[in-house]
Amino acid sequence: MKIVCTKSNLLSGVQIVSRAVPNKTTMSILECILIDASSGIITLTANDMDMGIETIIEGDIVESGIIALDAKIFLEIVRKLPDSHITIESDASFKTLITCEKAKFTIIGKSGEDFSYLPAVEKEESIVISQFALKEMVRQTCFSISDNDNNKLMTGELFEINGDELKVVSSDGHRISIRKMQLREVYEKNKVIVPGKTLNEVSKILPGGADSDLTIYFTAKHIVFEFDNTVVVSRLIEGEYFSIDRMLSGDYETKIKVNKRELLECIDRATLLTREGDRKPIVINITDEGMELKIDSALGSMKEDIDIEKQGRDLMIGFNPKFLIDALRVIDDEVVDLYMVNPKAPCFIKNEEESYIYLILPVSLVANYSR
Repeated sequence: MKIVCTKSNLLSGVQIVSRAVPNKTTMSILECILIDASSGIITLTANDMDMGIETIIEGDIVESGIIALDAKIFLEIVRKLPDSHITIESDASFKTLITCEKAKFTIIGKSGEDFSYLPAVEKEESIVISQFALKEMVRQTCFSISDNDNNKLMTGELFEINGDELKVVSSDGHRISIRKMQLREVYEKNKVIVPGKTLNEVSKILPGGADSDLTIYFTAKHIVFEFDNTVVVSRLIEGEYFSIDRMLSGDYETKIKVNKRELLECIDRATLLTREGDRKPIVINITDEGMELKIDSALGSMKEDIDIEKQGRDLMIGFNPKFLIDALRVIDDEVVDLYMVNPKAPCFIKNEEESYIYLILPVSLVANYSR
């Protein structure tokens, strides 16, 4: 095999597929990137058996063939080569020569025949959305994906299609994030659970243009993301996602309307007095006079008042400040509405259209504060 391409094209492609290279594996071939120039185009592929990425790059094929190269070494070599044309040439013994201007690297590759290609997926059920919309929905929900493998379902996000609406849901057991968007067409009903790792990696490699689309294909066991010259194939998480509709009650005893930036900055200031790992809640006391936020820790205490519009009863309630910060940071509205029932019931942050809903469980104040 012998190919020639620019550094920028090659580096971009290698960086994209490298996200599917496993950190640890007992199969050394999976630590490689496959360069396939056997069918008239140059394709780069990486696959960790749960998620695979394939991308096409521009370049000249002098001699067709395939080779698998160690991903880590290959990426570092390409990254540090001059900004010029790169030639990659391999022989029958898999010895590979990488040249760029006066720089020459020789590395030993592996047979491309041993590489695990991406699974063939039937592309029947699909939706089309903008790249920007998908990146935004992942950004606005991924923070509440659980990192605890004990509950596999919570390490992913629910993608639910209902006619012309896409709903994305994530939860770690302490909070729920929901985002909804209107689709351009009406589609068949469908529900799948997509691994959080897959969504994070797709979000990172998506260019994200508002005018650029991607197609998402669904099967019983796989999801496929197709955009530009790149394909990402991932296994789905099997199982039935927990029912969230019964938790989304419209009842409330206290509703406040507050400036999002003021609330976010106040909570952020309060966390200056907490160490990583602390479980000190931020206490919110809501009265007709306004809303007081306070926190007490081993480092000190802090109090601050914020102006609000209030409906309903007075309330004192506590929350993990990080959970509030995570939700508020991804809301674009200038003013947000918080709905609460009592100190032990979830708080809802949502807009009137319910295009976003963030449910956050409160923290018991009994062990932390006495009135």
